[in-house]
Amino acid sequence: MKLSGTGGSACRRSTAERWQKLTGKVLLEGYGLSETSPSVSASPPHLTEFNGKVGLPVPSTEISIRGDDGKEVRRGQPGEICVKGPQVMKGYWQNEEATAEAIDEKGFFRTGDIGTLDKDGFLEIVDRKKDMILVSGFNVYPNEIEDVVSLHPGIVEAACVSVPDKKTGEGVKLFVVKNNQSLTEKEIIAHCKENLTAYKVPKQIEFIDELPKTNVGKVLRRALRE
Repeated sequence: MKLSGTGGSACRRSTAERWQKLTGKVLLEGYGLSETSPSVSASPPHLTEFNGKVGLPVPSTEISIRGDDGKEVRRGQPGEICVKGPQVMKGYWQNEEATAEAIDEKGFFRTGDIGTLDKDGFLEIVDRKKDMILVSGFNVYPNEIEDVVSLHPGIVEAACVSVPDKKTGEGVKLFVVKNNQSLTEKEIIAHCKENLTAYKVPKQIEFIDELPKTNVGKVLRRALRE
């Protein structure tokens, strides 16, 4: 094996580390959407360890990270990933309104994903904009919590969503698939408190047999909210 890659959804660090230990190869991530035919960025093959990032822009592609006001944020700050390049679609078929919402006057496509660009130009996906949880005015991204939770040896996989909270407006609810039946909610909370800022710690935990997913393995957070 010379190269190995992953895509479709965010790769958990725990998964990447197990893969590298098993194969001796780094899992290389890329990023793209149907609207970008489909590539936006790709990881260079010379990486020696998993970095949690989805690579550098592919040739002739511009990536702009923007705040809610539509202006570019400072390097390293999270914002919506906007993409311009020859692979970006011209628009949605017979839907001018949706096209106008998705593509600005300079041709940048608003992906709906939150991300950051580091000093070397590597793109990191934070989460879907619509999945962000607002706790007491702080932005909480499910992917960060899920990445931490998945490091617990008693957990197979996990996903979190927003739930109403009288005190903080919104709170975090965590769904857990466990491989250790003796694992308790208290243990998971303790693990989260050790590795997360207090406002990111889940308020509710529910154990389930499996997470709802699409045909390509993406977790359906919408189904969990329902």
